[in-house]
Amino acid sequence: MKTKATYKCRIVIKIGSNVLGRKDGSLDITRMSALVDQMAELRKLGYEIILVSSGAVASGKSALKPKNKLDLVSARQLYSAVGQVRLINQYYTLFDHYNIVCGQILATKEDFATRRHYLNQRNCMTVMLENGIIPIVNENDTISVNELMFTDNDELSGLVATMMNCRTLIILSNIDGIFDGNPADPKSKVILEIDTKKDNIEDYIQTSKSSAGRGGMQTKYNIARKIAEEGVEVIIANGKKDNILPDLLTKPQTICTRFNPSSKRVSTVKKWIAHSESFAKGEIHINNGAKEVLTSNKAVSLLPVGITNVIGTFEADDIVKIIDESGKQIGVGRTAFDNEGVTKLIGHNNSKPIIHYDYLYIDK
Repeated sequence: MKTKATYKCRIVIKIGSNVLGRKDGSLDITRMSALVDQMAELRKLGYEIILVSSGAVASGKSALKPKNKLDLVSARQLYSAVGQVRLINQYYTLFDHYNIVCGQILATKEDFATRRHYLNQRNCMTVMLENGIIPIVNENDTISVNELMFTDNDELSGLVATMMNCRTLIILSNIDGIFDGNPADPKSKVILEIDTKKDNIEDYIQTSKSSAGRGGMQTKYNIARKIAEEGVEVIIANGKKDNILPDLLTKPQTICTRFNPSSKRVSTVKKWIAHSESFAKGEIHINNGAKEVLTSNKAVSLLPVGITNVIGTFEADDIVKIIDESGKQIGVGRTAFDNEGVTKLIGHNNSKPIIHYDYLYIDK
């Protein structure tokens, strides 16, 4: 095994449950093997790969027949505990045929909730990549339940792509991309390219979810749009097509939906802040004057003079939501004061920022 491996491009590949699962719910080893073959080819072409893979629960279901009826949480925990072992062992065997070493990372939302955990996770993946090891990331379903769960692995893959400063995120589903109508309608066509600054295609999105995964195309679109705005190219494609991964990266005419990445540079701290909404401990409400300044193209901080109300209990350095006069969330940030401190400073002109620009993310 080589150490300090160097590659021309770092990418994240997310493989969904509906790609790896058969109709009977079992794991499709043939498809899994084909995708590993393709990833091995990409390595030869100079791509550095992080794999975010679903399939643990499906793998566990095909191996177990519980003695008693289980509630949803217990079933998820049981199937994933057994299935994750089977899934990673299968990947290890398949990659080993190419003398490629892979390693497992099980993540929870809490691993992204604090800056320290976030950096520890990033350091782990960095060391693996430097030593030529493919990180295989999955949600830790054995302990991720209810509010601790990611929306699905699309959300997790987006977090990983921005955290690791990847050039491209490839989301493999069981359809060719985002269609301009119902995918089952022969008249519908794949939207080949989306510019997040100009295109607004929410009306086209199908709201139905797949039978295997927790998310749907709406989730994929929301994640893809946000990640692209942070400078990462996002591709949604059909993982059941032969040779899809090399084709996506070497043949521009390959059918898929591509989200053009923004050219703006976003700091790693702001990338973390941008994905911290679900960790918010409270809300800071602002007036229209403050909103106008924050949503401008100027690099500004949130000052107490523009704050109208504080909701919730939070400490200094916690993540809070920023809410405008209409009740709409316009951003998130890491506050420099606790809720009592912010409340005391409401309307003050001469005070340090409540949320400094470096720790502020505004939706635009």
